[in-house]
Amino acid sequence: MHNLILALFAGLGASLAIGVLSFFDATYSHIALLMAPFGATTVLVFGLPDSPLAQPKNVILGHLITAFVGVFFTQYIGVTPLTLALATGVAVSAMLITKTTHPPAGANPLLVMLSGQGWIFLLTPVLVGAIAIVLIGKAMQLARQQWVSEYN
Repeated sequence: MHNLILALFAGLGASLAIGVLSFFDATYSHIALLMAPFGATTVLVFGLPDSPLAQPKNVILGHLITAFVGVFFTQYIGVTPLTLALATGVAVSAMLITKTTHPPAGANPLLVMLSGQGWIFLLTPVLVGAIAIVLIGKAMQLARQQWVSEYN
């Protein structure tokens, strides 16, 4: 039963985070706050909050670094099958070198390059969205710890 409750907390947290981003994304149409890799981020942040891959530094900087790589390639190198591959490899290496590995962020160069994003994409949705997920994740982690201490 304990695992079921933790799984429900994870699902609730993921729904809450994506719901908040989606609400503001829809309400303020000039500000993008959603991107597909955030769905995978919620699996780690809410489902495996103690994982090194789900820590705030990894989530925020992992997304920021890899999106930066994607924008850099888009703006200065171009988008071809070869540069898509190179950007993804550079992004993976950059996360490992900086100790900010966050697997969902590995998709960012592809997303950025295939959709032709510019520098503002780093601020929104990447930075604002990642910070929001981390903050909601920390709040849910506190709620989960409270529940565990009360019912154990």
